[in-house]
Formats: sequence, structure tokens, C-alpha cells
Amino acid sequence: MKITGNNPELANARSAQAAAARQQAKTAAPAPAAEAAAGVPVTLSSAARAADASRSPADFNAAKVKAVKAAIENGTFRVDAEAVADKLLANAYETLSRSSQG
Repeated sequence: MKITGNNPELANARSAQAAAARQQAKTAAPAPAAEAAAGVPVTLSSAARAADASRSPADFNAAKVKAVKAAIENGTFRVDAEAVADKLLANAYETLSRSSQG
């Protein structure tokens, strides 16, 4: 028996499962935040506050995302392999440096 990656029955089952999950997500009513957290005291660490503060809308460039998405869809997007390799090596070096210090 030849095993291939194309199994229409499996694809149909996955589609049906995904559709059911989407429908369930639409009909499920989320609990209001005030009710869910009522009576539960929460304190955030300074690290959590710093992480939250570091997430700003300024980090998201919608025009650039739109341009990259269009280039991918058109088939004109080109990956700069040298830049990717440089970033990977820099990240690996940073990770190894941190692990050898601690």
C-alpha cells in the first residue's frame, strides 16, 4: 500500500472539525471580565509591568505588513538569505553568551 500525503477523507474531516470549532467559538458567550475576576486580588511583578509597557502599537507598521503580504501573494517577495543568516548567528551568539555567564 502506498502512503501519500493526500487523503481526501482526512482533509474533509479536518475541514468539518475546523468549521464546528469556528461555529462553537461564535456561539460561546465569553464571561465579562469583571465577573470572571471578581474577588480575586492580582498583583503584577515589575517584570510583568515592564513587559506590558514594552508592547506598544508603535511597534506595528501596518503599511509595511501590507506591502510584504502583497509581495508574498504576487510572488515577488525575496528573502535576503545573508541577513537571515547574520541574525540567526547573532541570536545564537547572544544565547550562548547568556548561558555561559549564568
